[in-house]
Amino acid sequence: MAALVAVAARGLAPWVPVVGLEIHAQISSNSKLFSGSQVQFAAPPNSLVSFFDASLPGTLPVLNRRCVEAAVMTGLALNCSINKKSLFDRKHYFYADLPAGYQITQQRVPIAVNGSLSYSLCIDNKMSQMVTKTVRIKQIQLEQDSGKSLHDDTRSQTLVDLNRAGVGLMEVVMEPDMCCGEEAAAAVRELQLILQTLGSSQAVMAEGQLRVDANVSVHHPGEPYGVRTEVKNINSIRFLAKAIDYEIQRQIEELENGGTILNETRAFDSKLGCTVPMRDKEGKQDYRFMPEPNLPPLILYDAKSLPANMNHQQVINIDWIHERLPDLPSVKRKKLVEQYGILPEHSFTLLNEDGLAEFFESVVKQTQMKPKKVIGWILKDLLSYLKQHSLTVKESPVSSFLLADLLNLLEKKEISSTAAKQVLAELWKGEGKTPLEIVKEQKLELLQDQKELEQICQAVIDGHKNEVMAIKAGNPKVLNKLIGLVQKKTEGRSNPVLVKQLLEKKLSG
Repeated sequence: MAALVAVAARGLAPWVPVVGLEIHAQISSNSKLFSGSQVQFAAPPNSLVSFFDASLPGTLPVLNRRCVEAAVMTGLALNCSINKKSLFDRKHYFYADLPAGYQITQQRVPIAVNGSLSYSLCIDNKMSQMVTKTVRIKQIQLEQDSGKSLHDDTRSQTLVDLNRAGVGLMEVVMEPDMCCGEEAAAAVRELQLILQTLGSSQAVMAEGQLRVDANVSVHHPGEPYGVRTEVKNINSIRFLAKAIDYEIQRQIEELENGGTILNETRAFDSKLGCTVPMRDKEGKQDYRFMPEPNLPPLILYDAKSLPANMNHQQVINIDWIHERLPDLPSVKRKKLVEQYGILPEHSFTLLNEDGLAEFFESVVKQTQMKPKKVIGWILKDLLSYLKQHSLTVKESPVSSFLLADLLNLLEKKEISSTAAKQVLAELWKGEGKTPLEIVKEQKLELLQDQKELEQICQAVIDGHKNEVMAIKAGNPKVLNKLIGLVQKKTEGRSNPVLVKQLLEKKLSG
């Protein structure tokens, strides 16, 4: 249900924001959608351009099988109906980075329709309180990307790089079922994880492999939807949430001050934190859609419709792809919770960080420590260090083997948790030492001599008469101070549980 933006303090009816998304995901393929040109990020300008990409006369499109399979896979993962017959169209518009003067897309009959995406978000930023929502997927269509215009202000020139021209895209169109930036960001993050799990797109936003356009409008409850604006080409999930929330607030303020909302295209200025007009859509652009004459209808089959004498290499079987779908993020989270007994919110964190779930499972396999304890070390210690130093899991100087080794020493009560944190701090330096070598080098082993520990406990009791009296008077919390003092004297080398037992025994005597 759409959220209401309250402005009751000023005696006005609340506003209902409405948000829909159009997402362009670059298909993970070695070659382009209709040509054999290689796909590679940051290649020298115009080094990956075929005659077809440059739209030379007489060149014809040849459909890339891999791109079709990726779109079918994505459609199935998003609960879509796959059209066994889909059509290609030409969308005409004139721009320097579109040499043909048209883009090949699927406007009339796209490859997949009527799907849904479930995503979760936390209530009031509390990971322990999560709510699951669903957004409808209107359609998924295959289309070509355009080239790139590079503006050189010093020479007052615009240069065109056609490396990206013709690269395969999937456009995922989401219905306007969301009501704020947080919901849109959560939906896009879930879609990103699904695409990466399938391998249908690497979906790296920083490299332009996932670009989001947000359609935003506001209206009063019970009234028709308001005039919408489109915020184009948002290239980060954080900016997406900010852009939508800013645009909702801007529209409300504009309408409350007696203004009108223009049906325009806007861009998000990340430095200023606001949206700015690009071009208005009042004179609606006529794209003059027409069927693509050089491409026949795209025919797909399932197990029932597949002709018996057909060469399987020459057709795409929807059921064959469906059977080979990997576990999606929602299923992976459920398995992590069931298998390891961790909290549901922890399963979200594990999957949201690339490679973290695999790291966690690898540590669990190599240590005797219970998964519930391991997760604390992974999320509080490992992850916070990685974020502090802007490192990915794969770049971590502490491998799963080293962390498991350290946790085994802790589990066997050879070191205290304080000492374990000291060892971990040394491991971050990446000097090639094992946890055991660091423990011995810095003399961090737990005191195994109980008599020596008893003497230290007695000395602490003897030197703190006031605390002892407070404990005997019925204030057990003071005992923690004595435990801390013993820990200090032993330089963190005593087992706090054993120290507590010894102190209690001596104080009750």
